[in-house]
Amino acid sequence: MRHGRSVLNVAGVVNGDPALDRGLADDGVEEAERLADQIANVAIDLLVVSPFPRAMQTAELALGGRTVPTEVDVDLGDVRIGELEGKTLDDYRHSAPHHDRDVAFPGGESLNDAARRYAAAYARICDRDEATTLVVCHEIPVRYAVNAAGGSADLDRPLHDVANATPYLFDEPALLRAALRIAELAGTTKART
Repeated sequence: MRHGRSVLNVAGVVNGDPALDRGLADDGVEEAERLADQIANVAIDLLVVSPFPRAMQTAELALGGRTVPTEVDVDLGDVRIGELEGKTLDDYRHSAPHHDRDVAFPGGESLNDAARRYAAAYARICDRDEATTLVVCHEIPVRYAVNAAGGSADLDRPLHDVANATPYLFDEPALLRAALRIAELAGTTKART
């Protein structure tokens, strides 16, 4: 799932550096608390979470006080946007790297670089033995997984707008299919690490 609505989401500011994340907005906290009710009756064997405070805070609230083995996976972090850090969402959307998946954001990475990270992270999750894993990360890795698992040739479509603090369910074959398809569309066929 994507984290709850963050302070930076409210401000319309892009953030690809976990050290600069300001956590959840008040409504993001409420979203994560509602999510706790939705998943209260699901046994969760492992939590895999992005290193961003907004993702960690969402996970903690969503678990509702349950203690679950946790792994922080830096490969599930948001796109590393380099010099666009702290700029507006419009600045991001009008940048060349946003329109060409192979062009890196100045001082950052390309969207295909990020996609390869996500594919590797999802493949590692599939290699694990836990029956149920809760993954809390960001809009783009969730979007890519949903679209790739469905066989889309476009990682950004048909699902584009990923709801905050809303679970998207995958069984292991679907997540592995997503990892392999993301890796393929990002220019490599190697998703497994």
